[in-house]
Amino acid sequence: MQETVDILLPTYNGEKYLKEQLDSLLEQTYKNIRIIISDDCSKDNTPEILKEYEQKDKRIELYIQENNLGVVKNIEFLLKQVKNKYYMLSDQDDVWLSEKVEKSLETLKENQADLVFGDLEVVDEKLKTIYPSFGDFMLLNEKIKKYIKSNKLNYIYNCVTGCTILAKSETIQKILPLPTESKYLIHDHWIGLIVSIYGKVSYMPEKYIKYRQHGNNQVGTNKISHGFTKLEQVRKLFIDVKLGVFGTYVKHNEKFPKEMQELNTEIYEYFKNIENKKNFNFKKWSTFHKLYKTETLKYYILNFIIMNLPLIARPLFNIRLTILKLLKKR
Repeated sequence: MQETVDILLPTYNGEKYLKEQLDSLLEQTYKNIRIIISDDCSKDNTPEILKEYEQKDKRIELYIQENNLGVVKNIEFLLKQVKNKYYMLSDQDDVWLSEKVEKSLETLKENQADLVFGDLEVVDEKLKTIYPSFGDFMLLNEKIKKYIKSNKLNYIYNCVTGCTILAKSETIQKILPLPTESKYLIHDHWIGLIVSIYGKVSYMPEKYIKYRQHGNNQVGTNKISHGFTKLEQVRKLFIDVKLGVFGTYVKHNEKFPKEMQELNTEIYEYFKNIENKKNFNFKKWSTFHKLYKTETLKYYILNFIIMNLPLIARPLFNIRLTILKLLKKR
């Protein structure tokens, strides 16, 4: 008999695309699924749509929240409802290819992993392809290939896209509670990180999701830094992200092994130190090295100059921006 897979679907004002997603979940080739849905006080027709589908298919288990939890706490609520050995995360506005559950479970078992995640096809509102590979567009595939066997996969970066995850439910106890301290560290970042520290993560390069971009996504493909015209903007964003991420790590240090707890604090203090350095920083260069020593020389030098020598980086950034404008890439 097939093992039951719990699919977790948080919803909020999702009426426009919700039926397509629900249909794609119910039409999976792997039939033994339990779709657990938590609606977070939607103000549109989402609850009515969900109740209609709940009546049609007994595999759907629906919760309507009385108070708005917010995205992260709604997902946390769903994680607490998991009863079976495996669970998956789903967005309300995508479309799953029919083999997604089947192939995800096969990959996890074949690789003896605790979590498997995959690539996505980025599409517009009408499901027309924008980018064939989310991983290529967001420059993630190279990082995934390099760090898939290391916790750096989600320690420095966030390479795990939540809606592609299938994981063992036994990892949930280590994951919860989900942090809410920073917008730069969301649920999939945390889940991928914790599982990579205490278990094995595997990657599935095939694309079994049409990842819809429609302007109202919680997380999408927008590269914020591409709109910046000053080095200070890029540097501030970079530092803010690291302070948010490592500040969260420090806040939840009990979740990490002892050696990582010390590194979390050291890295947080390094970025706090350079936050107000306008021209030069000569302190804790060894911390920067610990974090980026496995990167390419080009990446290492570029980021070192931006972080520690902004006076030198400024004119280089301006020259690069001018060239990109001439090439009409900005």
